[in-house]
Amino acid sequence: MNQKDMTILDHIEELRKRLMIIVVFFVLAVVVSFFLSQPLIKWLQHASVAQDITMNAFRVTDPFKVFMQMAFVLAFIITSPVILYQLWAFISPGLLEKERRVTLGYIPVSVTLFLAGLLFSYFVLFPFVIRFMMSLSGNMEIQTTIGINEYFHFLFQITIPFGVLFQLPVVMLFLTRLGIITPAFLKKVRKYAYFILIVVAAFITPPDVISHMMVTVPLLLLYEISIWISKIGYKKAQAAEAEQARALNEQQ
Repeated sequence: MNQKDMTILDHIEELRKRLMIIVVFFVLAVVVSFFLSQPLIKWLQHASVAQDITMNAFRVTDPFKVFMQMAFVLAFIITSPVILYQLWAFISPGLLEKERRVTLGYIPVSVTLFLAGLLFSYFVLFPFVIRFMMSLSGNMEIQTTIGINEYFHFLFQITIPFGVLFQLPVVMLFLTRLGIITPAFLKKVRKYAYFILIVVAAFITPPDVISHMMVTVPLLLLYEISIWISKIGYKKAQAAEAEQARALNEQQ
């Protein structure tokens, strides 16, 4: 059924179906993650960034809490391709055939960028932040006792947002192909976007200039890359519309 022919109830029913598929896959992913969480937690505890850190459980429930957090994070990562595909399937009836094929290709790119954001934040940003915090504690002659719950909470606080923020180029390209934004609009709001990204960077980094710059600079570069990619997508969208208009004229 064409999206234009669907009623509001049809849209709601389609959305419900897509959400049910996502929920089913997420539950299955959680079950799988139960078997992966404990080995991954052990590996992260013995990774180079945590070699000099002794992790403690301050409450009896802390290990279980960390285990469940890791399971849900893994489940979200495993389910992310399904979530993106269901989103694409929900809006694809309103796209041209060529646009459907192109936007479907965004899914593996989006997942790759998300994983790239996680890896960058874990192997580059997170070790620097940990070293800075431990060095600050040493300079202030403070004995740092780290709880395992607090350690993994901080780890997720740094890595997950960065993985999401790495989606910026794909999101901008997707919105451009849908005709919601244009490269001119992105340039017009650049200074406001920069301000928002700087604020976001301040929330996910400790209060020192170097850590803040390590996050801010990649985010600003991602925004500039998004503008460049948006230009490409905008030109292709205009070309597709012109081609469709020519085809309609020839038919008439």
